[in-house]
Amino acid sequence: MSELWDWIRDHQMALETLGGLSLALLLLSLVVFPLVVVNLPADYFVRERRSPARQTRRHPLVWGGVAVAQNILGAILIVAGFAMLVLPGQGILTILMGLALTNFPGKFALERRLFRRPAVNRPLNRIRRFAGRPELEVPTGDSGS
Repeated sequence: MSELWDWIRDHQMALETLGGLSLALLLLSLVVFPLVVVNLPADYFVRERRSPARQTRRHPLVWGGVAVAQNILGAILIVAGFAMLVLPGQGILTILMGLALTNFPGKFALERRLFRRPAVNRPLNRIRRFAGRPELEVPTGDSGS
């Protein structure tokens, strides 16, 4: 047991930093997540395809830089989330935030599959009802996945 306390004392700064990062991510997610859910179009999960965001941007160089930064931040959050599974912090939530930020093939199908689960779509629609927004439509079957 004394070895554990010695290790904690030796790594106190790193543990405090990780704890602070964990708290900051929790507070950020409590603000950003509901905003994203409320602003999604009601048919977001039933669309056959999502149009690439780069088609709506005017400056490809700026869009490319934002996309690279977004994917790097997402990857960092995924790695931090896996670390938080054994360290203090909300690991699963951090991993999900990282996945939401990254772009990868099959992401839209994965989002649709997850949203079909009542344990996922009920709380999201509760947030939308609270904000006075129409509920998100739940995709049926295996279309688009």
